[in-house]
Amino acid sequence: MPDPSAVDDAVAVLTDLREEGRELDALVEGLSAPDWARPTPAPGWTVAHQIAHLHWTDRASLLSLTDPTGFGRMVEEALKAPDSFVDDGAREGAQLPPAALLTRWRDTRDALGQALAAAPPDTRFPWYGPPMKAASMASARLMETWAHGQDVADALGVHRTPTARLRHVARIGVRARDYAYAVRGLPAPDGEFRVELTAPDGVGVWAYGPPQAPQRVTGPALHFCLLATRRAHRTDLDLTATGPDADRWLDIAQAFAGPAGEGRAPGAGRDHGAGRAPGMGHVPGTGHEPGAAREQEAEHAPGLGGGPGAGR
Repeated sequence: MPDPSAVDDAVAVLTDLREEGRELDALVEGLSAPDWARPTPAPGWTVAHQIAHLHWTDRASLLSLTDPTGFGRMVEEALKAPDSFVDDGAREGAQLPPAALLTRWRDTRDALGQALAAAPPDTRFPWYGPPMKAASMASARLMETWAHGQDVADALGVHRTPTARLRHVARIGVRARDYAYAVRGLPAPDGEFRVELTAPDGVGVWAYGPPQAPQRVTGPALHFCLLATRRAHRTDLDLTATGPDADRWLDIAQAFAGPAGEGRAPGAGRDHGAGRAPGMGHVPGTGHEPGAAREQEAEHAPGLGGGPGAGR
């Protein structure tokens, strides 16, 4: 019998995923053709490319849940062009008329939501990385929707009000800590970090890891999410690291699978927060205590890439 708390969490993330999609949908539905062609912070990607990428990845997720054979064929095609298949999918969709692209994204998004809700909660579904349960897949889709939505908002000059839905993005960013090291060929630090993030309401705190951990990260949840999705440079964000390992992590953190890319340049995200001067935000600590490195569970692996906006 499913754990009631796990069922509640799954329902919550599906609701939040739906709301995240609706918010981005409302941002693009009334755009003119020139606005759809606006460049975003991702080099070579317009607003249309961002929505096309989300449609492409939603479609891949839907196939994973409902048609494993079809998903397998999609993976085979990706393996033929491992360095360009994400860009190719976005480029193909961006060539559609905006109304047609928006309709396809909406239809696939709705179908995916229904498939996620109907999926057995303990079943792992195939993905480009480790297999994922439906709730983790929903979290990954929310993370990507939010991150690419930030690219769209930046292109349009729109300020988005952060919501409690960011807790899903923050959780992936924390749980993907060791992946950030692995993708760079670096050994992960021993032991967990303590991460304390101020919720968007300015009152609550989202805490992860042992309270007594000597390596710590603190700051606004929005800033951590921007950092983990590489939508802002660290020097533009109000995040504080205590201890050398935590400080190093903030330089390489990422919540998505695939190469990190170059990330945003300093100054590109100044409007997201007060920022800090280079070299600030590191409070000397006593170093980390020896211990076994935490093994990242498959269902908490990062989502598929972030597209160029994530790394460039």
